[in-house]
Order: sequence, then structure tokens, then C-alpha cells
Amino acid sequence: MRLSQLGELGLLAELERRGLIVGVEHDAAQLRDGVVVTQDALVEGVHFRLDWIGWRDLGWRAAAVNLSDLAASAAEPEALMVSLALPGATEAGDVVELYEGMAETGVPVVGGDTTEAPLVAISVTAIGRAERVPGRAGARPGDELVVTGALGAAGAAFRGSGYVRPPLRLREGRQLGAVAHAMLDLSDGLAVDVAHIARRSGVRCVVELEHVPLAPGASVGDLAFGEDYELLASVPKGVVHGYTCTTIGRVEAGEGVQLLLHGEPYELAGWQHFQR
Repeated sequence: MRLSQLGELGLLAELERRGLIVGVEHDAAQLRDGVVVTQDALVEGVHFRLDWIGWRDLGWRAAAVNLSDLAASAAEPEALMVSLALPGATEAGDVVELYEGMAETGVPVVGGDTTEAPLVAISVTAIGRAERVPGRAGARPGDELVVTGALGAAGAAFRGSGYVRPPLRLREGRQLGAVAHAMLDLSDGLAVDVAHIARRSGVRCVVELEHVPLAPGASVGDLAFGEDYELLASVPKGVVHGYTCTTIGRVEAGEGVQLLLHGEPYELAGWQHFQR
């Protein structure tokens, strides 16, 4: 079966079924002594276009999407490792700007690799520590579903041929991590990411889209785009007071995801590599 038929999620499920990958159900890998590690790659023409984004913003983005996984793991970041592939004709000053953008996150780059390639590809590994990682599998019936900020900004910007800087929700991640039954970052679209929690936790997630806070210029349809990198958490009802969160739904017994807009079913797509 071709990857275009199987899709990213289908590929991961098959590798997991065969025992070739383990522990991939969460945003990051949990190692000994509270160490949390995650890795994400950005490839030119797939994740970004250089005529739509500057090198400094690209550097921030490459670091931030990985730090978002640490935030979803309630982790304190310690370091970044960066592997960079790019054409030999690239200006050295552009590469400096790229790393300056990463440095703006406040997390040091401590190593990595560089190589020549026909296009730009950036792979970042983020390393941190967490006392408790909520993961995706602990949501319980009766929980509330909450998000840390406004959604849809990335989709709205993309419609205008641009990108926005992903937020850093590290502080919120550590706060929510103390109480959340499950938590992840919103990278593939609201419907897809909510489904991760529903499937891993063996519950039904109901989202009331009219309660989802939308970024300026965004519409409900932009929630399908993903790349908002806000946190979605399943928390016991009533415990979110004092956190910068909005309740957008609930967890019930059952399975799957139900999206409602003013009480009526609503469909949202999402992003999955290899499928178009």
C-alpha cells in the first residue's frame, strides 16, 4: 500500500503494531529521570516557503514547534539540537538570522549537524525535564476540554500567503500538567488532535465550536488548518480557574469525536502527511 493511501497516522499505527516503534502515543518521548525528548523537522516546500517567511521567523518556528511538544509534556526545556540541510548558495547571513530566531526562544542550541542539500530542511531535537507528563491517554468522562489561547491564526495567515510565529506555552504547560488528565499541542487541526485524545483514552470528546476562541481574522474553517500550537487539555471540571484557558467541550463515555456548531454537527478536516 502506498503512503498516499495509508497516510501518516496509518503508517505510525502499522509500525507500532509491528513493534518497530514504541511509546509514540504522546507528544514526546519519556526517558529516565524525568527526561523528555521530542523531534520535529521543517522541510522547504512542505512546511514553509522562503518567499512567505523570513529566516529569523523560520528559526523561531523551527524551535517553537518542538518546544510546543515539551509544553504539552509539562516539561522545562533545557537544550536544542539542530540538524540543518541547505544549498551551498545560501547566504551565511541568512543562516545567522535563522539561529538568532532560535535563540529568541531562550533555549540554547548545544549541538547538531549541517549538510548540503538542494533545499532547506531543519530538524530540531528539544530536550527537557518534567515531574509529570499527562500524555494523551488519561482523559476521563466528566472532564472539560480546554485550550490555552485563540485558534485559527495560522490558517488565516496562510490564506494571506504568510505565517505567524507559533506561541510558546511552556509556563501554561507546566501549570496545566499538574492537574490535566491528558494534554497535547494543536498542530494538525482541532478535529485530528482531539481525536488523538479520544482514541488513546478510550473516550468520546464533544467540542462546541462556538466556544472556541478565534484569533483576529480567523473563521471556524481555519481550525482545520492546524499549526496553532496552543495546548488542548482534558482537566477535571472546575479546576481550570486561575489558568489562561477557555472551555470548549467535554469528555463523555463512548468513543470518537463529535464537533458541534450551535448544536448542529459540523465537519472539520485536518492535516496528515502523505495524504492530500
